[in-house]
Amino acid sequence: MVVFRNRVDAGRALGVALAREGLVRPLLVGLARGGVPVAAAAAAVLGDDAEVDVGVARKVTQPSRPEAGLGAVAVDGEPVWFATALAGQGLEPAQLEDQVAEQRAEARRREAAYGATWRERAPGRVVVLVDDGVATGVTALAALRALAAAGPSRLVLAAPVIAAGTVERLAQEWGGEVVAVCVPEEFRAVGDHYEDFGQLSDDDVLAALGGS
Repeated sequence: MVVFRNRVDAGRALGVALAREGLVRPLLVGLARGGVPVAAAAAAVLGDDAEVDVGVARKVTQPSRPEAGLGAVAVDGEPVWFATALAGQGLEPAQLEDQVAEQRAEARRREAAYGATWRERAPGRVVVLVDDGVATGVTALAALRALAAAGPSRLVLAAPVIAAGTVERLAQEWGGEVVAVCVPEEFRAVGDHYEDFGQLSDDDVLAALGGS
């Protein structure tokens, strides 16, 4: 099993993988919070032509079970639902409209706080959505759909680790390019692939953006 020391180490490894993809003047959009330091480290490997920005997508949960992700929503676009989880709790998307509105508002607040500018920068250029790992793919898919609506010339999802089953799901539901350092068949959690996978704060995100 591939294990990274931390998000910066993982970002450097991801940068090496992205360097093989022939990306021209890429805009790396780190998915806050954990994807931002990964994106910054990957961009440093890619060189001066690579730029870094930040995007936000939020999990949608049932108020009584906030630990269980049912879907995800970005500032723009329709929510993406985890159908198996919804069915397991006997819920329909219409029952979660308040939660969707709440999480969309929080995503909007965070993008403003981080100074996100990808809507202005993405049209007509290569855009790479970067996260520190992809488990179910629901949050990534919500962010990808928002980025796609901005009109990039090429859109890539990149992460140090992505579950093999999720790569297959993304191929069916999105169909775009996916770059990963490792794609384990047996996957429990993103954090299993890191020695240091501590929680990040808004200040950590801003520091990574400033350092990029």
